[in-house]
Amino acid sequence: MEMTTGIRVILTCALLFAFEGLADSAPEIEMVYVKGGCYQMGDTFGDGAENEKPVHEVCVDDFYIGKYPVTQAQWQFVMGKNPSHFQACGGNCPVEQILWEDALIFIAKLNELTGKKYRLPTEAEWEYAARSGGKREKYSGSNRAGTVAWYSGNSGGMTHRVGTKSPNGLGIYDMSGNVWQWVQDWFGPTYYQESPHSNPQGPASDSFHVIRGGSWLASAWFARAAYRGILPDDFRRIDHCGLRLAMTR
Repeated sequence: MEMTTGIRVILTCALLFAFEGLADSAPEIEMVYVKGGCYQMGDTFGDGAENEKPVHEVCVDDFYIGKYPVTQAQWQFVMGKNPSHFQACGGNCPVEQILWEDALIFIAKLNELTGKKYRLPTEAEWEYAARSGGKREKYSGSNRAGTVAWYSGNSGGMTHRVGTKSPNGLGIYDMSGNVWQWVQDWFGPTYYQESPHSNPQGPASDSFHVIRGGSWLASAWFARAAYRGILPDDFRRIDHCGLRLAMTR
């Protein structure tokens, strides 16, 4: 299924679940088509961490990425339970307390239910999409965090419904702030010095995986599109770590 402005993929398997405030029908997963291209990946503003350097050109192929982070309702429908700390926020709030391994299990079950081939985005895809197709943007869609992100300065100490801040130039929401988002890549502190030019996949292995985007708990500095967070995949469950889906065109 292909559209130039985006796609909508609806889960159609007839599973039932009980979750207060949610409909019994499958929640919709909206994917945005991202036209591939080349961009300068990394700390283009000169105020980032050492692992965001050197700035280097990267090219990515066309792909799809989630319009929103995966929500509590979507996770509940696929997995049959909701692990989130902020369940009172509601089904349209991002799922959190997700480990990297949890994300892979969710994606495998979702693919089995839908016949699709969802996956986590690569780090290069994530940053390209966050920056509205590789534009020089400090945050996802803006140089002002408050316009596009829920972070420690405005979140009130909690997550918020997805899509309540402004989208970026591709119509994607919450890539800065709300919850951290796992990407596919292992972390390499010097990987930017040796990254392939086309479709980098990250190191073959490491002790840590990359998380992107910042969260309701972190300051605006962490919500920058270039910031690279890291966590071991078996780190304790934290209420500011979720995921976003991607799919190869």
